[in-house]
Amino acid sequence: MSKKRISKEKSIRHAKTTTEVIISLVLLGTCGFFAKSAFTDVTRVEQSPFYDNRDIASTDTTATTPQDPNQIIYESRLVESKSKFYGDLILINKDHQYFSSHNEDLVSIIEMNQENDRTCFTAVDSTYTILKQVYVPMANMIQDFYNETGNDTLIIYGSYRTNEFQEELYQADLDKTGDSESKSVAPPGYSEHESGLAFDFSETTNYDYDGKGDFQWLNANCYRYGFIVRYTKDKEDITKFKDEPWHFRYVGIPHAYYMDSNDLCLEEYIDLIRKHPYDGEHLEFSNDTSDYEVYFVPSDDGAETTSVPVPNGVRYEISGNNVDGFIVTVYKGQKPLVEEAPTKAFEEAPELTSASEEEETTELYEENE
Repeated sequence: MSKKRISKEKSIRHAKTTTEVIISLVLLGTCGFFAKSAFTDVTRVEQSPFYDNRDIASTDTTATTPQDPNQIIYESRLVESKSKFYGDLILINKDHQYFSSHNEDLVSIIEMNQENDRTCFTAVDSTYTILKQVYVPMANMIQDFYNETGNDTLIIYGSYRTNEFQEELYQADLDKTGDSESKSVAPPGYSEHESGLAFDFSETTNYDYDGKGDFQWLNANCYRYGFIVRYTKDKEDITKFKDEPWHFRYVGIPHAYYMDSNDLCLEEYIDLIRKHPYDGEHLEFSNDTSDYEVYFVPSDDGAETTSVPVPNGVRYEISGNNVDGFIVTVYKGQKPLVEEAPTKAFEEAPELTSASEEEETTELYEENE
């Protein structure tokens, strides 16, 4: 190939390469120009004057309001309506008769003393009985009295009585006084002794218990053990009984405490609780050891059962008032002694006495109202 032809091809390739370089530079310059123009035309968007600059916590729509651990949850419990005649708080007086269940859990005071090696008090004989639930706080009270005073002359001179024995006592008093109505002995069926919830003190020195001297300790401190002095002089117009400093009645620690603190007899206390129904303001109070809540539920006398609201998972007790309903006592902050176990009076409500058929009971209830 001639040198002239080779030189011509080199010239053509050189011209082509130069042209490609020039075109590439032109394209780069054009892109740079548009990019610069685009950046220069960008405008910053100002923040909206309606924007809240505070941090807002996100809301979990699945979350629920935490339950107050101190809130008491109530549930309904059915009890026999006639059970209003049983329990520690039944009112027994000349207007409200006691209806025996014939199933009282009675124990001999002397035999219980022997079993428990108690020698600081006694009873007239081994036939003197009392409700088992009453014996323990009674014995503890007398033991503490003895430890405090050294006095061991106490004797239980009156305790549980059958209706027949009460009839004998009542008739004997009428024969003695010649009156048509006894002023010192309750008619049969209207004595607290028939319930096993009450007892009378005497002492073996003079057989005259007056609640004075050493014995003043018992009358002043009995509420600590669940007892009240049932008949006092300043309440005679309400109880219709004369002053009996020897007659003690078991009602339970919360109620004895409240009655003692507020100078109330049992009649006044029953009336007071009636003013604190379940669906209203409950009666709330505290002693040195516990907090209590008490309320009233009327009995459904037209039905066999009554629905009684009770706390779930909290200790409570139900007692009839022997008049028109039930008294519920809540031991706030305490677990049930026996989980959801009913009090003894409501395990199985027994039949009424033969002299007090259900029809007669209803009639009596209506008359008392």
